[in-house]
Amino acid sequence: MTPRQDQPFIAWLPFYTLLQKEIRRFLRVASQTLVTPVITASLYLFIFGATLGERISVLDGFSYAQFVIPGLILMGVINNSFANVASSLFMSRYLGSIVDLLVTPVTPTQFIMAYTLAAMLRGLAVGFVVWLISCLFASLPWAHPFAALVMACLASFLFAQFGIIAAIYAENFDSLSMYTNFVILPLIYLGGVFYPISILPPLWAKLSHLNPLFYLIDGFRYALLGVGDLPFTVSFSVVTVMAVILFLWAASLISRSHRLRN
Repeated sequence: MTPRQDQPFIAWLPFYTLLQKEIRRFLRVASQTLVTPVITASLYLFIFGATLGERISVLDGFSYAQFVIPGLILMGVINNSFANVASSLFMSRYLGSIVDLLVTPVTPTQFIMAYTLAAMLRGLAVGFVVWLISCLFASLPWAHPFAALVMACLASFLFAQFGIIAAIYAENFDSLSMYTNFVILPLIYLGGVFYPISILPPLWAKLSHLNPLFYLIDGFRYALLGVGDLPFTVSFSVVTVMAVILFLWAASLISRSHRLRN
């Protein structure tokens, strides 16, 4: 290739290198990054699929296992997308190796997208394996498969941005784990993974609409089962707006690279 033709590739070479580094990082410890979350999800599936799946029902026409599986798939996507970015970026800050990255010719957009795509790959891979295992307990109708894929990608993208933000603001490992234990997990459990919002008392049902993860879980469940508490367009719109806001927030923090050095 001529120098002029080679120029676009050279400009994006730092992005490809960083993306490759992040993918290799979580594949190197696949037993922790991929196998462990799948085992955890499998235990949920065994409890709610093999023991309770055929005995109770919270949604007409579907077993409890069918109802809960979409939430468990999305829970794997969310947790692993967040953890991949948050742990990697914070560790780079903690060890001081982030300084070496900041002096490379990588733009803020390339920086964010490299971490984001690696996180999405891990999150979606875990979600896919959880779905495969769930087939042993119940079958899903996949009412709107393309919409399901879109919602899973949006969930992964959104929490990758949240992982970047958490890694930048975290002062130590304890504060980083607080985002998972006191923000993500409560929002997941209260977002309708194990119960439909429609069966709650009116006050609690209205309060649940303030939970951003309710729209993710409900939209994904609607795409898989064809039934949800809200129209899919509402869930999709809310999730898209949240993803854009978090992306802009993360981009603002990355552009002020002094925060990464602190």
